[in-house]
Amino acid sequence: MEDSAGESAESDTQDLKKRADPAKRLTRIVLVAVAILFGCHMAADRYTPYTTLGRIDGFIVPVVPQVSGYLTEVNVRLHDAVTEHQVIVQIDPLPYELAVESAQASLELAGQQMGAQVAGIEAAAGRLGVSQARYDITKRNLARVERIAREHPGALSEADLDQARASVSQSESSVISSQANLRAAQEQLGVEGDDNPNIRAAVAAVAQAQFNLTNTTLHAPSDGVMGDIRLGVGHYAMAGQPLATFISSVDGWVQVDMKENNLGRMKVGDRAEIVLDAAPGKVFQGEVVSIGFGIETSPGGSLGELQTTEQAKGWLQDPKRFPVILRFSDQEPSGYRRAGGQASAVVYTGSNWILNPIAWLRIRLHALVSYAR
Repeated sequence: MEDSAGESAESDTQDLKKRADPAKRLTRIVLVAVAILFGCHMAADRYTPYTTLGRIDGFIVPVVPQVSGYLTEVNVRLHDAVTEHQVIVQIDPLPYELAVESAQASLELAGQQMGAQVAGIEAAAGRLGVSQARYDITKRNLARVERIAREHPGALSEADLDQARASVSQSESSVISSQANLRAAQEQLGVEGDDNPNIRAAVAAVAQAQFNLTNTTLHAPSDGVMGDIRLGVGHYAMAGQPLATFISSVDGWVQVDMKENNLGRMKVGDRAEIVLDAAPGKVFQGEVVSIGFGIETSPGGSLGELQTTEQAKGWLQDPKRFPVILRFSDQEPSGYRRAGGQASAVVYTGSNWILNPIAWLRIRLHALVSYAR
């Protein structure tokens, strides 16, 4: 009887061990799966870096008049789309037209005794004023482009910079040509005309008056949207005081803040995919155009300072994040590029046959989830 009881107890123990084996196997499977997932996560950080800390950026230009006066036309409203060279506002030109006439009369009076050559000087001076106004506009546009290029290295292509510089060179050539034509007209008056200070002063007054008259019309610098405009006809515009804010839709880029350990394999030209909160369900193609080499560790970001980035917070210290600039590969997202809008992105640093499909699926799942954000 005792032997039978012992054998029964031993049999029960073996049965318990057998029943425990599936639990052990399941535990091992879970541990292995966790280890694999952890390894994939570590590898993905370097081969297919992903971030939700992205924002859309672009040209934001204040519309500032160079002359003062009452507004006679306001052709746009808040958030209106505008095209390049479209008239935004018109300052009353009458005082400046009268100033041009007055300057021309002064020039005629100064040159009464110098014959019919004065008419040629008037025309040349007027053309010089227009050329100088165009040159001034192109210089200001170039300054804005170069400022963006300095603050966001790689946000603009060399073609954009070359185009802006070419416009300045072209307008400068026009000014030089107008000056040459003016000098030719003055030389036709003889030595007396060249040396007469009254003639020189009158010519400068005509050019200045024409310059001011040209600047009574404010145009859109490129295709874009009016980000802020809160004025109407009759508003008195002050020279140097912004009237509105213009947001360009021609150029746009995405700044994503990547962890330091995301940057090891990343290089300019790597393919990227971008999801915008403004376009849920859509995935846009892009590429890396620049990778940051320095950041401010305290709030800043003014001219002459490094950029600041958004730092994730948690119970473990998160690695510092550096700005990476992405440019869209096509024009499809132009309608969704709202400056300051949120974005997420993944960068493919190579042709990894395991991690790339996972990243591809992840960014598309995020695009679908963004419907609920």
